[in-house]
Amino acid sequence: MSSRERKRAELRKRKERGGGAAGQPDGGTEELDVGAEEARDAEAPVRSGTDAQEVPSPADLAAAAEVPASRSEARNEAARERLVPLEEGERPLVVTIGAVLSLLIALSIVGAWIAGVEVQVGNTDIEERPSAFQVFPPAILFAVMGLGMLRARYWAVLGFQAIMAIIMIGAFITLIAATSVFQAVSTFLVLAIAGTLFWFTVKALARIQMPAPGDPGPGR
Repeated sequence: MSSRERKRAELRKRKERGGGAAGQPDGGTEELDVGAEEARDAEAPVRSGTDAQEVPSPADLAAAAEVPASRSEARNEAARERLVPLEEGERPLVVTIGAVLSLLIALSIVGAWIAGVEVQVGNTDIEERPSAFQVFPPAILFAVMGLGMLRARYWAVLGFQAIMAIIMIGAFITLIAATSVFQAVSTFLVLAIAGTLFWFTVKALARIQMPAPGDPGPGR
């Protein structure tokens, strides 16, 4: 006997037991009662599925937000906590070295041009004195960058770091194509110096960007 037939039999028995006062049960009413009970049985799993897909409560969201960060994020957070903001007028050593180096490069470019030094043109044997347009733009660039680094300006240190990266790439390519021991050693020294300055300017940039003690605003 199927479940529907069992339900009908149970309903018929209940109707027969109460039939003394209400008379014989009506067939249509019996069908309606059976249909209503089956509809309730069909809605039960739907309601349970809806309950399982409830929207998480604020407490659940807060607990999920407190999940520990990944290892890389934890290391970055620890490194940021170890950084010490710059005091008023303080300048990291690598920034001072970069400022002096930039100013020396600017002075050497202008000084060599005034002295009439000639440079080789491309891969030819021709040497000629560079024009003012070729001399002053890079000289001004290094001079402005050096002065900005003396004042520990973020943009100046960032520009110096970018130049060190370009020098590193050029030195690496030259080192691969080196044809003599002297060329290889000299190029390696340039690569090592540029790489060292680049590495230490990363931390200097982070310290410059931090707000000064007692200053809630952003870094310079």
